[in-house]
Amino acid sequence: MQPGTYTAIITPFTPDGQAIDYEGLQQLVEFQIQNNITGILAVGTTGESPTLEWEEHNKVVEKIAAQTKNRVLCIAGTGSNNTKEAIIATSHAAKAGVDGVLLVDPYYNGPSSLEIRKEYITPVAKAFPDLTIIPYVIPGRTGTQLLPQDLAILNKEFNNINIVKEATGKINNMKLTRECCGPDYIIFSGDDAMTFQMLSDPLIKAAGVISVITNVAPKAVGEMVKFLLNGDLIEAKKMQSALAPLFDLVTVKTMEKTPYGEVEFRARNPLAIKTLMAILGMPAGPCRRPLGKMSKSSLDVVLNTARQVQNISPEIFQPVAEYFKIDIAERLNNPSYLANLFYS
Repeated sequence: MQPGTYTAIITPFTPDGQAIDYEGLQQLVEFQIQNNITGILAVGTTGESPTLEWEEHNKVVEKIAAQTKNRVLCIAGTGSNNTKEAIIATSHAAKAGVDGVLLVDPYYNGPSSLEIRKEYITPVAKAFPDLTIIPYVIPGRTGTQLLPQDLAILNKEFNNINIVKEATGKINNMKLTRECCGPDYIIFSGDDAMTFQMLSDPLIKAAGVISVITNVAPKAVGEMVKFLLNGDLIEAKKMQSALAPLFDLVTVKTMEKTPYGEVEFRARNPLAIKTLMAILGMPAGPCRRPLGKMSKSSLDVVLNTARQVQNISPEIFQPVAEYFKIDIAERLNNPSYLANLFYS
């Protein structure tokens, strides 16, 4: 798996959310390829894997694997909190011709790092020795964590485990991963907002990102990563500064009034990015339940962020405008496009 920028592609749905918009999915993948992305992650959390039926999940993998073949790399999300399910999903992905699979730490049942290594990653790695296995460490979502020490053991035991998607948000954990796993181990950022730091810090030395924001800004994120990999920190910092407002949309937090006092509303990925895509006129559709809509105040955050980016750095959204034939300014300032995107 080569260094670079990978898009955790969203899964677009029909307006009622009942079916996958496969034509829209094809357009989104092609948009990414045309903007020189390194690879596509199919059915990750950003692709709403928790709410896809397995038949849908497998079909999305098949379609993206076929569309990306000999063009860009393809990773399939095949993780589960059930090892048997993960093996079945990985078997399907391997037959579909993907280049690697992403195994998120088992959520909710929360095995220890030792159990994750022995009872989850190891069985998959043994069953598919010719397929790149990428552990995905994101304790904020899963409630558990595969630790750097166990990553290092897996790396020594298996030739097909030499990459991790790191989304702990903890710099010391990232540095320990590099220390334990050695200089050749590939660390991908799993957090857009930390990508600059992870690639520029010599004690982490990440090799790229599996990104959410590339769904709307593939060219800009890709350029930032290329500058970082080439050691051009000045140009990379310029790109990072232009993209920073969008990075904050991965999770949008607002305080909402209720008859019983204020409560926090958290629009977690992919709700805000899907909402932005809908505003811009890209194939997106709604999120599937139990994800829903933005609050009015959180929608304002998305809209104001997009307007800020468009006003200061219009080149960020230019690829969207060109590929989808969209007038970005008109989309961001016409209230008719906001209908049904928030709770009234």
